[in-house]
Amino acid sequence: MAFYYTEPSRTFSEFLLIPNLTTKECNPGNVNLKTPITKFKKGEQPAISLNIPFSSAVMQSVSDHNMAVALARCGGISFIYGSQSVEDQAEMVRKAKSYKAGFVVSRSNLTANHTLRDVLELKEKTGHSTVAITDDGSPKGKLLGIVTSRDYRTSRDPLDKPISEFMTPFSSLIYGKSGITLSEANDLIWEHKLNCLPVVDAEQKLDYLVFRKDYDAHKENPLGLLDANKSYIVGAGINTKDYMERVPALVDAGVDILVIDSSDGYSEWQRETVQYVKSNFHVKIGAGNVVDREGFLYLVESGADFVKVGIGGGSICITREQKGIGRGQASALIEVAAARDKYFDETGIYVPICSDGGIVHDYHITLALAMGADFVMMGRYFARFDESPTKKLKVGNNFVKEFWGEGSNRARNWQRYDTGGKQGLVFEEGVDSYVPYAGSLRENLDKTISKIKSTMCNCGSTSIAELQKKARITLVSATSLVEGGAHDVILKESTMSGE
Repeated sequence: MAFYYTEPSRTFSEFLLIPNLTTKECNPGNVNLKTPITKFKKGEQPAISLNIPFSSAVMQSVSDHNMAVALARCGGISFIYGSQSVEDQAEMVRKAKSYKAGFVVSRSNLTANHTLRDVLELKEKTGHSTVAITDDGSPKGKLLGIVTSRDYRTSRDPLDKPISEFMTPFSSLIYGKSGITLSEANDLIWEHKLNCLPVVDAEQKLDYLVFRKDYDAHKENPLGLLDANKSYIVGAGINTKDYMERVPALVDAGVDILVIDSSDGYSEWQRETVQYVKSNFHVKIGAGNVVDREGFLYLVESGADFVKVGIGGGSICITREQKGIGRGQASALIEVAAARDKYFDETGIYVPICSDGGIVHDYHITLALAMGADFVMMGRYFARFDESPTKKLKVGNNFVKEFWGEGSNRARNWQRYDTGGKQGLVFEEGVDSYVPYAGSLRENLDKTISKIKSTMCNCGSTSIAELQKKARITLVSATSLVEGGAHDVILKESTMSGE
């Protein structure tokens, strides 16, 4: 007969944290949110760690190259959505990887025979005010000069004026030679009061550009998630259908870590995909989603570097409603975390878990971490920001951004849900919606992180690992939920809105 779980399927809103002693050392300035994202052996360090426990969801309306750069600057990671062509996804990865905090491969290039009109059109297309002028118009051609907005005046210069007549020629440029360190390049920038330093090889071919703004950005973003080459660390989502074509292209583009994007990861297709990647490439890969011990162990034994937890808990996900499968996010996370800890005790290998879905309030993030998650993945949270791919719209008197699920017809992401049948969605597992526009990622993320750090201090913890050991968590009743919010008063906002 069927197996029945006697314990109800719990959500984050059914729990609260009980405060521990807050010592003098427990202040937000001492809280370190660094956390592993890839598996590692006891006593060793993970190949990749996050500086904050945040990842943006593998969704068209959330994670493109712009979000990848913005979140990596803050210390988190984006997994660029896979429900697009292999070429387009690889190009997004390439753009994010080339947006270095130091040495940048030039992405705006023309020849000396182009005109001011070409410069203005390129600036409109890319947003870049610095254009490298090479002999063949390529990012690696022989550098002939540089054009910036200081080299022309649109009010006086004719649009057909050749670049050769107004560019700053190579003979007048301060430049660095290949092999120069980032520190040495920045010294030249400051010594000569430059905005941009080109780096060329012995044959005058352009290698990189180093920008003053990137130096400033690094100082402003001390938690930036960088690889050994000072490029931002970038993730990408894949499916279990075209992975043999998609993975090589993403690896070639420089992706740091992959994740299989699926509503249900407890499958032989995921095992085959993980094993293909591990056998043929050095790139890290996560798998999921699962909601129990068995699913977690299956993916770990398949070779997954991390495991995503959660089915049906996303704000736009209707998998539970449509198919009747899933589990309350808190219950799923608690069981998988226990399985992860037992696996670590038995094997000495720690496999990070990602809590994906079910987060409505900021405190839910802290609860997820306390329950054992190493990091969280969120869609709705990040979809609200300027940096998400969708446009800001005005609906009624409010500004919103569009947000749709990967299981919706709009996403046309049949590979995520197909199990070997026809190429198309027979029914939807996600909806098309709006979310309230919230402004910039940095502003909102800083506020959320402040709340997490403050709560961790209340729990007597200054690290995620310490929180997971010390946390005391209690179930709450329906009436205590009412008690926990504003009640038995007339809110001023309500009074004002009624006038």
